Amino acid sequence: MTQLNCTQCHTTVTCNVDNISACWCNELPAILPLDTSATSCLCRKCTLNKINTFLEGVYTQPIKTQIDFAKQFRGNDNLIEELDYTMQNGYMVFSKWFFLKRGTCCKNGCKNCPYGFRK
Repeated sequence: MTQLNCTQCHTTVTCNVDNISACWCNELPAILPLDTSATSCLCRKCTLNKINTFLEGVYTQPIKTQIDFAKQFRGNDNLIEELDYTMQNGYMVFSKWFFLKRGTCCKNGCKNCPYGFRK
């Protein structure tokens, strides 16, 4: 384990550079395009911010393109706070990303429904 500083917020990051497959960042889905110029680690919060910023661009695409992109991440039941959901007043509020991974609309009028369904 190596102690590094996040290149964005400068908090201490524990990185397993000797065994990258055992690093904490592998708990997150590989949503971001591969950046071969990256030479340092980000903390969990900054990594999630970067993923969510990238997803904002995905959300501007036609819904079929969004669903096709999210399809490759289906099947992982491990929900990630600040990616799949946020906590609001003690309740889990699912994100657009969560619903896109599911691939279909439940027609319940969910807050972040990417399919455009409104009750």
